[in-house]
Amino acid sequence: MARRQFFAQLLGLPFLSWGLKAEAPKKTLKIMMKSAWGSDDPTKAAFPFFHALALAEAGHEVQIFLLGEATSLMRKATAYAVVPVGWPPLGETMEKIAAKHIPVFA
Repeated sequence: MARRQFFAQLLGLPFLSWGLKAEAPKKTLKIMMKSAWGSDDPTKAAFPFFHALALAEAGHEVQIFLLGEATSLMRKATAYAVVPVGWPPLGETMEKIAAKHIPVFA
């Protein structure tokens, strides 16, 4: 504990820390996920939602754009019927998407 405080004080001195670079702030990305996969392939249909949720939790701005067969996923009954392999039903993920205020365009 004392050693850690000592090193922290050493790095606080200007002549010892001028060679160290400060960590750059993280850059947030603006991402739009596009999908046309519908309920006929549940795993592929759910990927944009899982990826968007993960990216939003990492601090990025995310939007989802659905077209074609994927627009049917916006029905609550269909979303809960879509169960990807190894993942929870899509309806549960859609609730998390709504809670994070991620826009979904269909």
